[in-house]
Amino acid sequence: MKLDEVPQDPNSSYGGHSKLLYAVDDKGRYQGAQSAGWEPESYATQLAVAELEEQEAQALADWQSGQASPLKCLMYRYRLDEPALAQVTGFWQWRIRRHFRPAVYRRLSPRQLARYAEAFGLDVAELIKYQQELPQ
Repeated sequence: MKLDEVPQDPNSSYGGHSKLLYAVDDKGRYQGAQSAGWEPESYATQLAVAELEEQEAQALADWQSGQASPLKCLMYRYRLDEPALAQVTGFWQWRIRRHFRPAVYRRLSPRQLARYAEAFGLDVAELIKYQQELPQ
């Protein structure tokens, strides 16, 4: 992409900020250029966020009905999926899926909860609270 071809479509997902892209200048060298957004990128981001919000809503309904632990809902709320959560926590994906079961989640140790709390940026006390009660 050439320096004068850097997209400048207003993008709501940037939140008023700009993004650094690299483009080729007149002499053929790469140079940093600010972009206000790109419409196809914005559309793809909106689709991805909508999908995560749907998954979070389904996980919340499953949690409220007692079919799943709050862990699945929190995973989607913090824009993670199973592979990303596994990478951040160090748990195997099959263990995370097992922790999605309410009975297993209630038996997690404070040390295991601390790994999830760190991944979500929450206090361990908040996750312990989730262990003991269902949402209203």
